[in-house]
Amino acid sequence: MMIQLVTTAQSVEQAEALIMAGSDRIYIGEATYGLRHKGDWSLEAVREVTAVAHRYGKEVTVAINNLMHNHQIETLPDYLAALKDIGIDSVTAGDPGAIRLIRNANIPYWYDAQTLVTSARHIQFWGKRDAIGAIAAREVTLTELGLIQQQIGLPVEVQVYGPTCIHHSKRPLLTNYFNEIGRPNDGAEKREYYVSEPSDAASRYPVYEDENGTHVFSEDLTLMGQLPVLLTGGLHTWKLEGWHAGHAFVDIVRLFDKARSDLLNGRFDRLVMERRLAELQPEQFRLGTGLLLRNPEEIK
Repeated sequence: MMIQLVTTAQSVEQAEALIMAGSDRIYIGEATYGLRHKGDWSLEAVREVTAVAHRYGKEVTVAINNLMHNHQIETLPDYLAALKDIGIDSVTAGDPGAIRLIRNANIPYWYDAQTLVTSARHIQFWGKRDAIGAIAAREVTLTELGLIQQQIGLPVEVQVYGPTCIHHSKRPLLTNYFNEIGRPNDGAEKREYYVSEPSDAASRYPVYEDENGTHVFSEDLTLMGQLPVLLTGGLHTWKLEGWHAGHAFVDIVRLFDKARSDLLNGRFDRLVMERRLAELQPEQFRLGTGLLLRNPEEIK
């Protein structure tokens, strides 16, 4: 039984450390065609990380999941040709125009239309158009994910650790805010800010601005305690997002790799693993399960 750990990476050096810690597939991207990826992922860096991953028998996926405009579609064929030459293993994409070009380039792709991917039939539609897997909307509950996986023959990715984007605007909302209050921009696009719930001062929802607009993140998700449910439900593609974790991310991935091994060998101890993860988690970011464990009827 193959359980795949998919991890983001912010540099070639971190990618190699993550592979040594147990990552099976490195997920990277740059701002022209991808969304919400840290690091300088020039084509040269993609070439380097792909060589590193392949040396260990691992994979590289490049994000092409941006909200595409004409100028991006027009330049995408050249980018795809470069990725094909490098030998990356797959891309993620949700824009039909981009997918057409990806299929023409003969590059495997994971279907990723973000909040739109909420049903088995939706995924099946793209499976008939060469998708090798799908990334379901992060608002889909664990119950629904299990039902979707039962109905399709493609792997569905489940995020088991890290923050997820809960709002994206193409507008530079932070810059607009500072302009409105008469305060200099002071590099809003290079900094991360936070919002909190009025009734919960300890909550911290990161707000980040870049060339693709403004992104609001959740607090860090974890499904460490629900890994046995994923295993028995056939959900075997586990995504870990290292946006907040910093230097601790390698150890967090190593812990999930051990959890995977323990599950497959009948030695998984939920309480021990959850305690170890809490010890590794950056203090300023709480762990939670978001909407994943809610009753689907509660969030429709």
